[in-house]
Amino acid sequence: MIKDPHHIILGPVISEKTTRLKEKGEVVFRVEPSANKIEIKRAVEELFKVKVERVRTSNFQGKLKRWGRFEGRRRDWKKAYVKLKEGERMIDFVEK
Repeated sequence: MIKDPHHIILGPVISEKTTRLKEKGEVVFRVEPSANKIEIKRAVEELFKVKVERVRTSNFQGKLKRWGRFEGRRRDWKKAYVKLKEGERMIDFVEK
């Protein structure tokens, strides 16, 4: 089943670590937990018009949170580290 790239890539992850990785040609995205590496690669290539060398993923469990006397969990989520091919232009995000 072919998924829409906008539903696979949920947004960039912006932190100190990802800023350092960006200098090495690697970008980090928050992605749909059901997406696999091939789907992530195709989505990044289609959305940003760049060539991807490799994709690494990490799964995270949602944290336990309390609202007053009620307990709940945040959603589980997935992070994708996308290494761009040598010579490709870097994907720029607006960082606040």
